[in-house]
Amino acid sequence: MARHFTLTADGGSRGNPGAAGYGAVISESGNILAELFDVIGIATNNVAEYSGLIAGLREINKLDPNATVDVKMDSKLVVEQMSGRWQIKHADMRTLAQDARSAHNPSLVTYSWIPRDLNSHADRLANKALDGEIQSAPRQLNYLTDRLRNGEQATNIFFIRHGETILTPDRKFSGQGVLDPELTSTGLAQAELVAQEAIKLKGEVLIVSPLQRTRQTAEKIAKTTKLEPIFDDLWLECDFGLWDGLSVEEVKEKFPHEYEQWTTSTAIAPPQGESYDALAVRVEAGLEKIAYTYPGQTVIVVAHHLVIKIAARLAMGASAESIFHTDVAPCSISQISIWPSDGLRAARSLNERGHLRSN
Repeated sequence: MARHFTLTADGGSRGNPGAAGYGAVISESGNILAELFDVIGIATNNVAEYSGLIAGLREINKLDPNATVDVKMDSKLVVEQMSGRWQIKHADMRTLAQDARSAHNPSLVTYSWIPRDLNSHADRLANKALDGEIQSAPRQLNYLTDRLRNGEQATNIFFIRHGETILTPDRKFSGQGVLDPELTSTGLAQAELVAQEAIKLKGEVLIVSPLQRTRQTAEKIAKTTKLEPIFDDLWLECDFGLWDGLSVEEVKEKFPHEYEQWTTSTAIAPPQGESYDALAVRVEAGLEKIAYTYPGQTVIVVAHHLVIKIAARLAMGASAESIFHTDVAPCSISQISIWPSDGLRAARSLNERGHLRSN
């Protein structure tokens, strides 16, 4: 009788690209059979994640080539590509995906996404590999400069925050709740101005969060750019749960204990809401999806305050707490570039507002 294994895998790059390593855990009926970890040289997070998957599948194939396997990973990119739901447009990623399929009969393997905190064992193994080798890894301080010199075309993403709503001036919590506010007259005027600026971006794709305030802003942009909006839930604002529509003072009064906890950690979520860390996982998936769906193209994304701040934080490889030290105004423009060959990212600009000065 064929055996059944569970494989959790992860990978990481300290620099993206930088010194990279992977970790993988193989278990059967809840018992851990193998822990795999190794360094792979200079690579990106995506390459490292695929490497962990491939190493784990190869080891399972040695144990039983007829075994069924449940693969669980926190990489939305790897899970969606290996499940066949996302196209793999870049040649290097296609090669890695084929290596994974060759490692073990793909008809015996299923893939599912798990939150990062449920993949901590594989993550620790990847870091264990890196901690042992990081000192000897070659430095790549001029990697971005070299990339610009060799002429590779990046995927350029221009983030535009929606215009002002009734909640914006008082900085009230405005997430995914049923309130779903529309733009004020000021917000509509801001949207008109940014729509004129959007023409200069020469966008080829327009992706939009489906909330009302982003839809209204995108309608103005669609008229000037002649782009058809593509709505994607990955770019929804953070879900603030029971705090939606409330001011900070009201939240402190009604939820004093929960608010105090929330301010101490990006892993804490508002009641019935979403933590900043969970939002970062969603934004990460959105960036990966754009990079591999539209390689080398210019993409305009109409989104939200926290979503854009976290996208910039991920592009810079900054700490989770760094989002508290940035701000993104209504209808401002921010730019991130992603090089499709290996996922290298760079934040190009943040909170550009020159086009709004006349408003």
